[in-house]
Amino acid sequence: MPRLTKLYTRKGDDGTTALGGGQRVPKDSARVNAYGTVDELNSAIGLALALDLSPRLTEILPIIQNELFHLGSDLAFLEADKVKFPLPQIEERHIDQLEAWIDEFNAIVGPLQNFILPGGSIGAAQLHVARTICRRAERAVATLARAEPIGAGVAAYLNRLSDLLFVMPRYENKQRDVTEPLWNSRL
Repeated sequence: MPRLTKLYTRKGDDGTTALGGGQRVPKDSARVNAYGTVDELNSAIGLALALDLSPRLTEILPIIQNELFHLGSDLAFLEADKVKFPLPQIEERHIDQLEAWIDEFNAIVGPLQNFILPGGSIGAAQLHVARTICRRAERAVATLARAEPIGAGVAAYLNRLSDLLFVMPRYENKQRDVTEPLWNSRL
């Protein structure tokens, strides 16, 4: 468990930051952008949790937040450094669990009959915000993966998580008895 005794180092004043292995890189590098977007996603999920979501979601989302820390640490270290440092990483079991949750919620909300607009209850709306941030994280990881190696499960995890974050707001609206806002293609 890392212990942070000092929050500022003054080393980042030159526009660089340190990766987990100690390498200094520009703060706008593809790697920093990827794990920074994952951190933003985690914060958006934290906000959703603060909005008094239904019990099943409040049970699952903290697990996902912890896994996003695994994913962030996976991205904060170069692949070569992962042999030197024992890191939690995203594994196939994490992806399998996301798929099981997607199936669980889909069975409750049923098939999509029309495109929906992000919204409904306030919790559902915030989960839609989290979904869009997850999609951005997925794009940032795709950019990074074209330039350098990343953890084997990172891209798949974000892809499944964005699917889960699509069905979770539908579930939240159903639990709150809030009608999903539908896209009106005739407007």
